Amino acid sequence: MNNSIVLECRELSKQYQDGKQVVDVFRSIDLTLNKGEACAIVGSSGSGKTTLLNLLAGLDLATTGDVSLAGFSWSSMKDSKRAKMRNKEMGFVYQFHHLLPEFTALENVLMPMWIAGMDKKEAKQRGEKLLGQVGLKDRFNHKPSQLSGGERQRVAIARALANRPACVLMDEPTGNLDETTSLEIQNLINTLKTTYDMAFLVVTHDEKMLSWMDCAYRLSQGALHPLKQTNV
Repeated sequence: MNNSIVLECRELSKQYQDGKQVVDVFRSIDLTLNKGEACAIVGSSGSGKTTLLNLLAGLDLATTGDVSLAGFSWSSMKDSKRAKMRNKEMGFVYQFHHLLPEFTALENVLMPMWIAGMDKKEAKQRGEKLLGQVGLKDRFNHKPSQLSGGERQRVAIARALANRPACVLMDEPTGNLDETTSLEIQNLINTLKTTYDMAFLVVTHDEKMLSWMDCAYRLSQGALHPLKQTNV
């Protein structure tokens, strides 16, 4: 395997049974994501973007084909092993930040490290550094209700980076943000992928994000159509 490849799927297909009818969501999708690469998948509402993201994350399994993360096949793992792999090798950022409201910004960032069993002192140091890197060094002890929408999304990004994953999956990360804040988040992602040599896969309907992506695809009629080729 090429050691620069972080996430890969080959001939990925997904079908659902609707009564007596079989519905094809995807047909033989191929995708490769490399270290330090930011890639976008765009598509209209209902095109299956989130379903594809769930397959890539091992939250759902394909009907045919397979997905590999860091060289390990999702289909070869039991649920418990997939959960450990996600905690170690993947970060997630959602359209709705999904922060835990009763915990502070720092505690939200620390959660994945605590789950992974990291030493609490080391975790705290890393969490504070990450929040500083996303511009929130003065917000450690603020709860989500005390943060703006952009600040909450920055906490979510810091949390996604907590265990220094191989790649970060983002589902409409700027969907609920104003244009200025969206641009700030985009610039932050661009900086972080270079700093950590991480791969970012962004699922979005916002085609303005394509200008700074290394590669991009449109998901339409069950297939990925290249819009922009990688330059890494």
